[in-house]
Amino acid sequence: MTGEFRQGRAAEPEGADVVVEERGPLLVIRLNRPHVRNALTRAMAERLAAAFRHLDDTPDLRVGVLTGTAPAFCSGMDLTAFARGERASLPGRGFGGLTERPPAKPLIAAVEGAAVGGGFEMVLACDLVVAAADASFGLPEVRRGLVAAAGGLLRLPRAIAPAVAMEMALTGDPIDAHRAHALGLVNRVVAPGSALAAACELGDRVAAHAGHAVLASKRVLGRARDGEWADEYREHRAELAAILDSPGARAGARAFVQGGDAAGEEAATGPVSP
Repeated sequence: MTGEFRQGRAAEPEGADVVVEERGPLLVIRLNRPHVRNALTRAMAERLAAAFRHLDDTPDLRVGVLTGTAPAFCSGMDLTAFARGERASLPGRGFGGLTERPPAKPLIAAVEGAAVGGGFEMVLACDLVVAAADASFGLPEVRRGLVAAAGGLLRLPRAIAPAVAMEMALTGDPIDAHRAHALGLVNRVVAPGSALAAACELGDRVAAHAGHAVLASKRVLGRARDGEWADEYREHRAELAAILDSPGARAGARAFVQGGDAAGEEAATGPVSP
């Protein structure tokens, strides 16, 4: 896989749905389906997983940056694909090839626009978050009779006060970048259009330090934050599987695809977890 990535150049053509580029010690990974707000397909999840493996396997790469082509970071799973039985989740790796097993090296989310559903769960799986002032975050699955099953219900109450996490999960209401920063979800809020540049600047600061020290610090902090993550993830997936696999879930997805909703979201996609 390593040979497919060239320094300072995208590994995929600009029209690809996942564009990966090495920028010195950084690996920038960009979701690139802007017409559907970067909703994920299974094929995209496989390409993302390959990029995360490349990040971990390449000594010269020190930090990953995950972003999306405007106007959004990621709206979750592609509901058209979900309605026909496809999920953007990989065994052992989770939604987008990320949420169950993030890379060992630091990963920074650069968020412009909406990060909702599975998109927000991907943000929660990152180590640092840089958000544009017009970014928003939410888990609106409950509004469509679905559940956030890609780790968001486990990570969110670890990241912010449990009562606030409960409110977000039970109402489906989003929060803006400034509220997310006040709650501790976001490290930096920057001007719209500058999240990627700011995330790369932060990544370069991390990459400037000894790799073994950075990796060890991430491992220790991760254990302190996540505890028995692997067991909890398997248990919560088993508990929520019946809802995700139900005919009602797919019927709701089909209805959304056919009619959209009052919020004016893209008819082909929706903020859904795998």
